[in-house]
Amino acid sequence: MLYTGKGDNGKTSLYHCDQSLSKSSLVAEALGSLDEINSFLGWCKVKASGQVPAQLALTQNNLFSVQAEVAGADKFVTIEDVFELEAWIGEIEKSLPPIKTFIVSGGSELSAMFDFARTIARRTERKVVAVSEAKEVALKPETLAYLNRLSSFLYALARQANKEVGIEEEKPSYK
Repeated sequence: MLYTGKGDNGKTSLYHCDQSLSKSSLVAEALGSLDEINSFLGWCKVKASGQVPAQLALTQNNLFSVQAEVAGADKFVTIEDVFELEAWIGEIEKSLPPIKTFIVSGGSELSAMFDFARTIARRTERKVVAVSEAKEVALKPETLAYLNRLSSFLYALARQANKEVGIEEEKPSYK
């Protein structure tokens, strides 16, 4: 069943936990942001091609581990998961010109989607860091590193998506 029928009065509970917490708590906010980025990556995955859908599928599964960790479960991303993101970023960067300025989001639809996903990932990282700093949940350093690299990976994918369809990067005009 998709609902309990009990009414929640603004409260929720975590998996395998009898305690309830406010839906506006730091943990609930972080879990919601993790769900949001994971869902948006699902949309990106169906629009992407080549090896990117498989990379995004692995990323989504890793985000489920992060979500479980934030919820208090014994599930984690590993340093190898962080290294994998870094390797993907490195491979993409080899085919792109060096970054010398900020770049205006857009160009192709897929690039704009990856840029939007990057902003969701950055917000998610901030919310998870807030949970960690408030000591609501003890998070592994690999978790924070993974979320930080995720936004870099999505930025690289945005740049790659434009390059693949021949759209040049646009610098801001600062008018």
